[in-house]
Amino acid sequence: MGNWAIKAATACGPVLALLHTEIRSGPLINIDETTVQVLDEPNRSPTTKSYMWVCRGGPPDKPVIIYRYAPSRSSTVAQALLQGYKGVVQTDGYVGYDYLDHHPDVLHGGCLAHVRRKFDEAKKARGKTATKTGGADVALHYIGALYRIESEAKKAELSAEELVKIRQEKARKIFAEFYAWLAKKKTQVVPKSLLGKAVNYALSQWARLLVYLDHGSMTPDNNRAENAIRPFVLGRKNWLFAGTPEGAQASGDLFSLIETAKANGLEPYKYLRYLFEKIPCATSEDDYRALLPSQLKPADLDIGDRVTGV
Repeated sequence: MGNWAIKAATACGPVLALLHTEIRSGPLINIDETTVQVLDEPNRSPTTKSYMWVCRGGPPDKPVIIYRYAPSRSSTVAQALLQGYKGVVQTDGYVGYDYLDHHPDVLHGGCLAHVRRKFDEAKKARGKTATKTGGADVALHYIGALYRIESEAKKAELSAEELVKIRQEKARKIFAEFYAWLAKKKTQVVPKSLLGKAVNYALSQWARLLVYLDHGSMTPDNNRAENAIRPFVLGRKNWLFAGTPEGAQASGDLFSLIETAKANGLEPYKYLRYLFEKIPCATSEDDYRALLPSQLKPADLDIGDRVTGV
């Protein structure tokens, strides 16, 4: 079955290549990574950590999700994935993405959810002894106010331009107050305490956190990438590991096809069946492009089940 998956992924190579092109055509790419174990990898122990990277981008109304296997978490992997891209890249605070701060063609956005997570951990560690006037609760209050603006804007179905205007009018003021609180708090907390680490992390990410204020295609956090990688993480609990690097990449390729199909409103089984039936007849780039999830509608996939006659 593993060999079948590898052969299927190889046959879909031209479609996957077009997905890699499409993902660079949008204004934003979200990127994240998670661990994966590969048993038979040259010159490496079976217990060595490898990584599955995920990028979500492309046109906002026709998203593309790409999974790429790599034996390391090095920034060189991110550089290869983002090669030739011009636009906003949104990440968490992992140092492997720091090079983006100096990339001439990229604006590096941060993740407010990761900032919130650290203050939430500080609050839980204090328990009932935490005060609501000087500790993590204050930071969580500011962050909550920022997310309420996003929630209200989503309900109002604002355009990207209208969303930027609201953020400039409301969110920027909250950020200014939040920053003043952080700067003062930094002088009052033990740096190595959970609250101290949360404060310093927020300040270290500050320039990146502000990026979304000017870009209506962005959200305040990198949850799009985290949500995209979640199906792989859930699957890993069942299959546990990949046998070879080729198998790991084949799984990433198939996840790319399935999750991009889902992101474009297609039922994944029907899409794969359609793709596997049509791809042997494809001979040109236009033929392969017609097989991209972004080019199809759910009704296009209703080709019937030739096995059961349905």
